[in-house]
Amino acid sequence: MQFDAKAAKLLEPGQHFTISDCPGLRLEASASTRSWVYRFKSPIDDRMRQVKIGTWPKMSLVAAMVEWEKLREIRSAGRDPAEERRATRKSEREADDAARAAASRRLTVRKLCDLYLEGQVVRNRKPKSAAETRRTFEKMLGDFGDLDPAAVTRAQAFDLIAAYIDTPVQAARLRAELGAAWDYGLDAGRLDSNIPNWWRLIMRGKLRSKGRVREGESIGPAKRVLSAEEVGTLIRWLPNFSRLVDDVVTLYMWTCTRGSEILSMEVNEITHESDGLWWTVPKDKTKNSWRDHAGDLRVPLVGRAEAVVRRRMELVKSGFLFPSNGKSGHVEQKTVSAMVWMHQPYSKTRPEYTRARLPVSHWSVHDLRRTGRTQLAAMGCRDEIAEAVLGHMPAGIVGIYNLHRYDAERREWLRRLSDHYENLAKVNNAI
Repeated sequence: MQFDAKAAKLLEPGQHFTISDCPGLRLEASASTRSWVYRFKSPIDDRMRQVKIGTWPKMSLVAAMVEWEKLREIRSAGRDPAEERRATRKSEREADDAARAAASRRLTVRKLCDLYLEGQVVRNRKPKSAAETRRTFEKMLGDFGDLDPAAVTRAQAFDLIAAYIDTPVQAARLRAELGAAWDYGLDAGRLDSNIPNWWRLIMRGKLRSKGRVREGESIGPAKRVLSAEEVGTLIRWLPNFSRLVDDVVTLYMWTCTRGSEILSMEVNEITHESDGLWWTVPKDKTKNSWRDHAGDLRVPLVGRAEAVVRRRMELVKSGFLFPSNGKSGHVEQKTVSAMVWMHQPYSKTRPEYTRARLPVSHWSVHDLRRTGRTQLAAMGCRDEIAEAVLGHMPAGIVGIYNLHRYDAERREWLRRLSDHYENLAKVNNAI
């Protein structure tokens, strides 16, 4: 029959009609489509076969007749169009599979970063630091991660870091981690030795922190140190905090240790020794855990710090002194920081919640550690002792050959600092 568009539309699924001028050409209907098909007897084995040409109405009758003619010529030449099409598709699939396999073997920036993460970062850093590095790559690489690291140009490296110039700390972190990943790839032989490490060369000295933002305004990179008068005022005000925050802030001031060390303190780390109570922070809980010459941090507990620890040990008996139901099992630094922020006079967090406002403002708990170091210097404490109190390791050759732990000196100067703080609180109270 001759082609009739109206009749084509009325075809029911499973029905078809042939085109009289084109032997073997038919339009077949299914539930969703109408397809042009060439049906023929194979010249190779005399079996009936068919080849789909296209779908109607996307392919018109004229276009279908052109394709039918090509297939008919192949059959007339003694070849089977269906077999040839199957062979072509098989070849294309094999080529696609080979291309995908080659792509999976091809080293990309993201794969190089993964090698660096598993081979170096996870093995040598704390889980929290390793997780942060992984998040940095996942969040910031984007399409750059699909590039061949051997083909990355200086301009491409520059553009990636420049895209984060408004957050210089993040940009600097990304550049440092990528520089370390490139070094790892070169050491491991994954990158040719003549491939430049652009991350060590671009934007040197140009990624500087803008400082913190407070009340919508940048306050710059200046470091906050409480004055002696502010220290006394704060000590007197501490009971206005919750017991938790009061205890943590007190330990910050009386031990000069880090918040992560304080909040992960455990009962089995506290010992009674001949000269008093000691807290031994295991090396793997300190920032020096990656340093070969570092050891456990020994912290003498004197004054209010001793009172806090003894009271909490009576309450918890074992495990963390600041327990929590969270994943870590102890209260997190950010929780305490948020609670301190709530009491700042400019805090708008939970305005419906009535609370006392701090008379000493614009400080964070970590500033108390810096304040303690400054007060020690003002009292005449030698630098090497003050740095030992903070848990800092001596730099360079001194750190290798001077292995004195300054235990006696730590206790003496933290005792002096405790007396100094108590005197500041009394002086301020009398004013």
